[in-house]
Amino acid sequence: MGRTRKGRAISGFLIVDKPPGITSTSVVNKVRWALEAQKAGHAGTLDPAATGLLAVALGEATKVLPYVTDALKAYDFTTRWGQETTTDDAEGEVAREADARPTDAAIEAALDQFRGDILQVPPAFSAVKVDGERAYDLARDGEVLELAARPLHVRELTLVARPDADHATLRMVCGKGGYVRSIARDLGRALGCLGHVTRLRRIWSGPFTVDGAVTWEEIEQGARTGALDSRLLPLETALVGLPECRCPELSVASLRNGQPAPVIPPEDLEWGEEAWASRNGKAIAIGVFEAGHLRPSRVFAA
Repeated sequence: MGRTRKGRAISGFLIVDKPPGITSTSVVNKVRWALEAQKAGHAGTLDPAATGLLAVALGEATKVLPYVTDALKAYDFTTRWGQETTTDDAEGEVAREADARPTDAAIEAALDQFRGDILQVPPAFSAVKVDGERAYDLARDGEVLELAARPLHVRELTLVARPDADHATLRMVCGKGGYVRSIARDLGRALGCLGHVTRLRRIWSGPFTVDGAVTWEEIEQGARTGALDSRLLPLETALVGLPECRCPELSVASLRNGQPAPVIPPEDLEWGEEAWASRNGKAIAIGVFEAGHLRPSRVFAA
């Protein structure tokens, strides 16, 4: 007999404006407790010092987290020139210093090498696994790490403001696995002035934006009162990038049992494409479209 989960069987996304000094895992645990939810997860870790959008999925919405994690994300960040730190942000110790300061024109010219499909070496203090262990654990133990470069797509990288000679504010739109700290570090090296991140804020991720997100204070005030239920976004919000097929009533049970069933596709849907099936606007399943049928890979409870 299966173990019964404790808590409420609620589903959806709570979009949180994460404050500094709190881990992403702590936010998820707080939201799960506040909403008394059976299950919770998040899309895309933010560093403890970072702020901004954290999409917390509850219940059935955890099944669509990959579609948010894999989507483009936008960050605003401030780089401090003249210093490189052990963590590539203000939390670490200063490892190297330089007297040079870049001009606006020099920054603009250097940005192009960090746009498009690039290779990026993650920070030593990151969640990347090395021989089964987290890089940050090894780095804290004093190990000198040489992490392998990883591919990253950078859709946009622009200079937004120049508060003073020591700082620059930039915006980056990138794909999965991007480290803003690495961009600041590598940009500082390319400019010959060194650099690290002093402020980082995620402003949107896939279909979600930080505008109107729930604050930490609102979570605490509304915890276990039902007040936060109205702030939940449906799991279907995460599927806006996938083609939607309409599901006839006769196909609902088959799809929910993981069996292929006939669906009504949009005109431009091709054989072998991934799509989702809906009934009255609610997601029934995600799968591959083949010969008028959807072959489910993920199914959703009623």
